[in-house]
Amino acid sequence: MIDIHIIDHDLGSKPRRSQLRRAGAGRESSLTTKNLTGLMAKETFAPGGDARRLRERIFQLAFAAIQWPWLLRSLYGGTQAQKQALLDRVGLPHDALPHLGSWKADTYLLHRIVDQIETLRPQTVVELGSGATSLVIAKALAGHGGGTLHSYDQHEPFVEQMRGWLEEHGLQAQFHHAPLTLRDPAWPGVWYDLGEIPNQIDLLVIDGPPWAVHPYARGIAERLFDRLSVAGTILLDDAARPGERVVARRWRRRWQDIDFVFEGGGTKGLLIGRKRS
Repeated sequence: MIDIHIIDHDLGSKPRRSQLRRAGAGRESSLTTKNLTGLMAKETFAPGGDARRLRERIFQLAFAAIQWPWLLRSLYGGTQAQKQALLDRVGLPHDALPHLGSWKADTYLLHRIVDQIETLRPQTVVELGSGATSLVIAKALAGHGGGTLHSYDQHEPFVEQMRGWLEEHGLQAQFHHAPLTLRDPAWPGVWYDLGEIPNQIDLLVIDGPPWAVHPYARGIAERLFDRLSVAGTILLDDAARPGERVVARRWRRRWQDIDFVFEGGGTKGLLIGRKRS
């Protein structure tokens, strides 16, 4: 038997906005969440020095050997019956989500998003990584308080396609192109250049960047935690993966005013954080 240990070195204290620096321009490519997605994540250019990029690439390849079982689970989106039950719940036609899985959200995550919207009736939802979640969030918001979705994605053509996809269903959201061009001294990998972001966030859905950027890259989302409203909620997808488990441990240490709970009911795991009053 081979024992594999994930070493969690804390890379610093809570990141400040001023610590983030622009590191270069990312490469864009076209996607469409209505169609099948390739098995490999889209190539993403990681700005920074050559030595740093090489170290991160080596770590990424080594880490893939550890987390490949969880990556395979990411290809499963749920049964046809589960998908139809979700679509019936929010009032979307049965052909609205033809291809779940293959890096898209699974039905468990989508149901839990709807649960939060029904309970919280958030006025401001911020989503990192657009896709099937965007359609479901926008539809759920329309039926529960009419809040606004702000969705950020690194692929500019995909952002335009998402606007059109929601319009097909009579829905709207604020989609933003956010290239992966920022470095954070507290975390490896690169993160979104978000530009304008709402001052207060009621629901934060973290489904990006993809693991291929770096297994710990989603940890940088903590720079938005100070914007959470009282009882504001965080949903981290793919929380069962080893990289996201490291991220969750660091968040629990750094953010004592947020209660984090792991849910393993879906195929990929979900971490829910709720800010205490």
